[in-house]
Order: sequence, then C-alpha cells, then structure tokens
Amino acid sequence: MSAPAHWARAEWGLLYATVRRALRARGWRAVPMTLGAVCLTAVLQVVQNQSWGYRLVQDTGAVRAGDPLWLALVRTPLSLFVPALDLPVWGALAQILVVFGIAEICLGWWRTLVVAYVATLAGTLYARAGIALGPHRPLLGLPGADALVVDTGPSAAVVGLAVFLCWRYRAYATAGIVIGAMAAEVIVKDNLAGKEHLAAIAAVLVVCCLSAARHRCSGRERAAAGSGLPPIHS
Repeated sequence: MSAPAHWARAEWGLLYATVRRALRARGWRAVPMTLGAVCLTAVLQVVQNQSWGYRLVQDTGAVRAGDPLWLALVRTPLSLFVPALDLPVWGALAQILVVFGIAEICLGWWRTLVVAYVATLAGTLYARAGIALGPHRPLLGLPGADALVVDTGPSAAVVGLAVFLCWRYRAYATAGIVIGAMAAEVIVKDNLAGKEHLAAIAAVLVVCCLSAARHRCSGRERAAAGSGLPPIHS
C-alpha cells in the first residue's frame, strides 16, 4: 500500500466504513433528517426569490446582529437552512447533503442538530460581540455596518459539524485543514462570514473538550465499578 493510501486509510478509514455500512444497509433511509434539511433549504431558496416570499423568509429565518437578541434567538434555528442570496444555492445544498448526511449517520440526527445549532449560535453571538468591540480591534472587532449583514446560514453549521466529525473519528489532519482554510478565508477576505466560521469552530472545539472530559470521567467510573472501588467524581 502506497504512503498516500495508507494515510487516507488511517485518516478516513473508520469514518468511511461507518458511512458505507449504513448506506449499504438502509440507503437513503439512513439520512431522513438530512433529506428533510436539503428539501427545506431548497424550498426556502425558491420562496425567498419570489416577490411575495422574500419578506416572509427574512422575517422568520434571517438573523442580523442589529436585531433584538430575543428575535435573533427565535430565528436562529430556521436560519441554519436559509441559503445566502449572493451565493449559488447548489453549493449550500451539496454541503448539507454531504456533511449533515455523514453526521446523521455517525452521530444521530439529534446530536447533528445540536452541534449545528451550537455552531450557528456561536457565529450569531460573536457578530454582536465583534460589533460592540468595534473595527479598531482587527482580530475580533467588526465595523458597525455589519449589524445589517445577514448571518452565514448553513455554512457555519457545516463547518462546525465537519470539525466535530473529524475530532470524533480522529481525522485530525483533516480538521486542521478545515480550520486552516477558514483562517485563510479571514486573512484573504476579512468579512463577517469568515469570522463567524471561526467562532463556530471555536464553539465546537469547546464542545469537543467537554465531550472528551465527560468520556474520561465515565471511563474512570466504569473502571472503578469493575474493580469494586467506589467511583471517583471530579
């Protein structure tokens, strides 16, 4: 086996085997939530491009830092599936189909939605903090005009899920590539979307650390139970 093939097998082998096994056994029935998300995103794209539907989608699923916080929180769940108007919708649909689909198989549908929501919410809350800091803070701050810019839509959730999956299946090099690409995006094009992607990654990395700590604690408790000693609670 060549070195690249060996690397690919070590990096993606477990993830590939998990997805392949599920799709061979159940086909598209393995990803019902993902198919629903793709359909919802497509419908929202069609509706928001109609003269009668644009305001409807904006009022229910478009999040801006200038909105009241309570309103942004109410709209955030649907905002995961509202594609950006200035980008080709097929890109958003492909991202959701691939990344959400793999995540649904590997994590389950509700964990997928939780991680996606955490990533999107992190970007939403960061935008408010960045505008409060102001443009004179080049790394974290944002100009006041960004308060009128619509949040990233599905992309922050996709990036967050990709990083979480890479951590869960030990594809650490791939996770580094994703994080590096998002950092390069901010360097090349310093805009709200790029920084929201980095905020989403930061939030997901915190989730990874918490999950790892929980598993270590559970492992110690199982080991203590197996040895007949009382469990250690940290």
